[in-house]
Amino acid sequence: MNLEAIFNSFNDMKVAIVGDVMIDSYVMGKVHRMSPEAPVPVLLLDKEEHRLGGAANVALNLKALGAEVYLCSVIGTDTAATKFQQLLSEATIQNQEIIQSEDRKTTVKTRVLSGTQHVLRIDQEDTCDLSETLEDALIQATKRRIDLGIDALIFEDYNKGVLTHRVITELIAYAKEKGVKTTVDPKKDNFLSYRGVNLFKPNLKEIKEGLDINIDVVNQPDSIVHGAKQLRDKLNHELTLITLSEHGVFVENGTTWEIIPAHLREITDVSGAGDTVIAVATLCLIAGLSPTEIAAIANLSGGLVCEHSGVVSVDKVALLNEAQKLVHP
Repeated sequence: MNLEAIFNSFNDMKVAIVGDVMIDSYVMGKVHRMSPEAPVPVLLLDKEEHRLGGAANVALNLKALGAEVYLCSVIGTDTAATKFQQLLSEATIQNQEIIQSEDRKTTVKTRVLSGTQHVLRIDQEDTCDLSETLEDALIQATKRRIDLGIDALIFEDYNKGVLTHRVITELIAYAKEKGVKTTVDPKKDNFLSYRGVNLFKPNLKEIKEGLDINIDVVNQPDSIVHGAKQLRDKLNHELTLITLSEHGVFVENGTTWEIIPAHLREITDVSGAGDTVIAVATLCLIAGLSPTEIAAIANLSGGLVCEHSGVVSVDKVALLNEAQKLVHP
């Protein structure tokens, strides 16, 4: 396997992401005392940062890996929407398939940090499903992008209402018709709507909730195999990739399965790791890698971003270097 050539091939790939976008905001400082007004800490503000999150963070990861990316979603017309568009522009990600609606809030997750300690999170969001009018607009915008030519369509679901059952099923069918690969990072509400996709990537919590089953990777390792079979029976998809946090990743293709263990790391923050994994797995799928190879490289990528504070994109050079060590230890 010529990893360098595979990683170079990422530069020729075109990928669209449809799903929930958001801003990840960080309020950073130090807690020195408790408030005299209530039993809460007082944070002395040092700085604030705003980063692209959700499906937009998947786009950032794809871009960091060299791919051409297109983002398809719905945001509001509020001040957060203006900030979101500004962040897209700064990241040189086009916004032609971003639909704005006065009826929706732009999702913002604000994390309050004292040093590296997460003190509080504040969410601004709408989680109701898109109206039929907005569904129509998003479906048509995404179909236009597919018609212009892409290699894969990623469904990035954060349960914020953008990916309705209708949006999911119509776009999977259209992508299949056009020969475009489909990959999914799911959440509970529409977990079983993604029938027939090429790659389905839940984490352990999501598959347990989505199928309403118990899985104990440590004490009952067969339970994840049974869970994956149940999933395949319901979705009839091609490849399952389940992230298992400190236990690594599980991968199966209907014939064989494998658990690839996690690599020992200094974990700082797991935020956004799933976004990185689906981005890397999708490009590896387009490149024609085997299930084991896809899982191994995606597993490395998730671990790499967990070494950094906050939501960050994967470093392509660092990922290539680590992948080469796996092949040539």
